[in-house]
Amino acid sequence: MGKLVAVAYGLVCYIVFFGAFLYAIGFVDGLIVPKTVDSGPVSALVPTLLIDAVLLGVFAVQHSVMARPAFKTWWTRFVPQPVERSTYVLLASLALILLFWQWRPLPAVVWSVGGAPAVALWVLNALGWFVVLTSTFLINHFDLFGLRQVWAYATSAARPVAQFRTPLYYKVVRHPIYLGFAIAFWATPHMTVGHLIFAAGATGYILVGIFLEERDLVAAFGETYRSYQARVSMLLPWLPRARG
Repeated sequence: MGKLVAVAYGLVCYIVFFGAFLYAIGFVDGLIVPKTVDSGPVSALVPTLLIDAVLLGVFAVQHSVMARPAFKTWWTRFVPQPVERSTYVLLASLALILLFWQWRPLPAVVWSVGGAPAVALWVLNALGWFVVLTSTFLINHFDLFGLRQVWAYATSAARPVAQFRTPLYYKVVRHPIYLGFAIAFWATPHMTVGHLIFAAGATGYILVGIFLEERDLVAAFGETYRSYQARVSMLLPWLPRARG
């Protein structure tokens, strides 16, 4: 029964994540969903900035701290190993949902374009979200979001040892998931101050997240990853890198 509960829990966590991901697209792009980055009551500048900064900070701290190996070692003293990743995914999704719910807009316009430039920006935006989603499948989507772990537990299968691979996008940029997010956040034909703050804050977190993640990857893969760092650009694939 414990195994069935673990699988059910993993599925629920995944459904919550995928719903939050789809809502994030609407939230950032102002499409379909009831609450977007530019909707809601407008309040005074300073309280709005403080609230939005706290919301971004909650997500950033949760997402980064809980992903560190040292935290996982401590965390799995209380959370069973098979559902550790699912629990992380659930808490990250709840932090996102909190941000969507409590975000305060700043509707002053930074730029707004129409016609062909707007179409080009929407295409670029869609490309960013596409890169995010497809990148997760390139490195094992179901492992990244906890389903593979609970299924391995339920079927008593050994989890494969992590191997360093660089499929497709990873041959030209080390962090295509983060690159896709950055493109999606910034590529918009209608940029408000609130959207700008969201994009800038999220981009700042991306840079911090990359620093922490790469430190863990070097610890895990050693010289293999250092050589990869020397050959492949971090976020901007067109920048040349020295060959190692």
